[in-house]
Amino acid sequence: MAFVANAVSLVTYVMGYMNFGLTKSANTVTSFMGTSFGLALLGGVIADTCFTKFTTCVLFGFLEVLGYALLTVQAHLDQLRPTPCTDISKPCEAANSGQEAILYTGLYLVALGTSGVKAALPLLGADQFDGKDPKEALQLSSYFNWYTFSQTCGSITGVTFLVWISSNIGWDWAFGVCTVAVLLAIVLVSIGKPFYRNNAPNGSPIIRILQVLVASIHKRSLPIPGKEDELYEINGKGTVVMPEVLQRTNQFRFLDRAAVHVTSRGGMNPGPWRLSTVTQVEETKILLRMLPIVLSTVFINTCLAQLQTFSIQQSLTLDTRIFGFKIPATSIPVIPLTFNLIFIPIYDRILLPIARRMTGVPTGIRHLQRIGVGLVLSTISMAISAVIETRRKSVAFKHNMVDSTDPLPMSVFWLGFQHAVFGLSDMFTLVGLLHFYHAESSAGMKGTSTALLWFSLAVGYLTSSVVVEVVNKASGGWLASNNLNRDNLNYFYWLLSALSTLNFLIYLVCASWYKYKNVEEMKQEENSLHGNADKVSEAA
Repeated sequence: MAFVANAVSLVTYVMGYMNFGLTKSANTVTSFMGTSFGLALLGGVIADTCFTKFTTCVLFGFLEVLGYALLTVQAHLDQLRPTPCTDISKPCEAANSGQEAILYTGLYLVALGTSGVKAALPLLGADQFDGKDPKEALQLSSYFNWYTFSQTCGSITGVTFLVWISSNIGWDWAFGVCTVAVLLAIVLVSIGKPFYRNNAPNGSPIIRILQVLVASIHKRSLPIPGKEDELYEINGKGTVVMPEVLQRTNQFRFLDRAAVHVTSRGGMNPGPWRLSTVTQVEETKILLRMLPIVLSTVFINTCLAQLQTFSIQQSLTLDTRIFGFKIPATSIPVIPLTFNLIFIPIYDRILLPIARRMTGVPTGIRHLQRIGVGLVLSTISMAISAVIETRRKSVAFKHNMVDSTDPLPMSVFWLGFQHAVFGLSDMFTLVGLLHFYHAESSAGMKGTSTALLWFSLAVGYLTSSVVVEVVNKASGGWLASNNLNRDNLNYFYWLLSALSTLNFLIYLVCASWYKYKNVEEMKQEENSLHGNADKVSEAA
């Protein structure tokens, strides 16, 4: 609720309250959004390395509260902001360095806090289900749907209720509501602490991956072992019990050298930077296999950023009245969110059980198939956007309103078609990626791998402005005018649709090449003499 509300309307605050120019305001919001998603990698690594996911949620949640509290104080006290601009014909008083420092400190505390929560919270819920139990595996699949449903409810509240507060009551009240809401969320998640299954952190996955890379480079002259029993696995030695043991795969075989046991000259066993287990090697391989999937889902987030930006500009030229009420342009995202709110329960309660019966898969369809459906819908959404924009321009020319600032005789809810399809696309892709990263990552790096979803969003948002600049230069100015009626936004949407098609074909290649992980579950049994662990193998 808090994050999405500020994402869609923060630009009005930094322009109206902090007297930032248009370019500086846009860059401030873009940097804030990109940092919020990009820092999720940090939160994921911390959740894997230092703290439980519950502790990570609470710790980063309090950082978010501090950020909103600081923004609340600044919005409330006039001396912490520049004098409001009342005469647009005169230069506005610029915010001084101290005022900007308070703003940026508050914003980036929020960015840091929300990034950690984004990385750890979905996994905290997922940890409550045992994926090896058939009943709980079905519940885990539904959990990701309802997690997305909850996010959608919060987002709708943010772009309606909170946007209304900021527009009609004041930004100090809006930031104050955000502060109280996030604090209440921390209290609510803390109530469940006695009942949570908390998986202890398993050390830094980054360190383990670096150890594999260093060990494989150090032993690069050795032949690649042909047999699996030639490779080192500590569970096979009866030394340490791991949550899971990953079986050897044939991809990236050059990394297998890291698990070749070579006794040092002094007869000492090599250290962790010279010898890795098969599980560590396979952890590294999993991450490498995931990278093409991550990169092939960046472009859908670039399209999302473009749709959010240009849809608001389109809505400013259209009739935004419905049932006598005028809808603010910043509340336009409520259209796709409402479609998701309706479709997620239909998918989970009707379509998913049917798909399960047809395929026998707990998730209905495979994770990569679900992501693929989302990418196809994204392509269709961009094509619909091009058609709607062509119609909008034709209305402007037909009524001789090309250079008019008055609303066109066309309802803003025509934009609902493109938003509805893209909303479904986002639902399929987001839930599919969440479940994919959680299911395919090893037990010791679920936070890090799941944070790749938010990293993909960050890259998509940060590259969106680059895409516009490149297209403008290459096309001779499709989007160079300040008048949307004279621009060629429809051509730009057609280009995005064509690039989305190409991106989907690349994704098909990556998904076909991907090999799902294979796990041996390790179960510790009591042994009064040695306390050894016996191995129980189960296909995952």
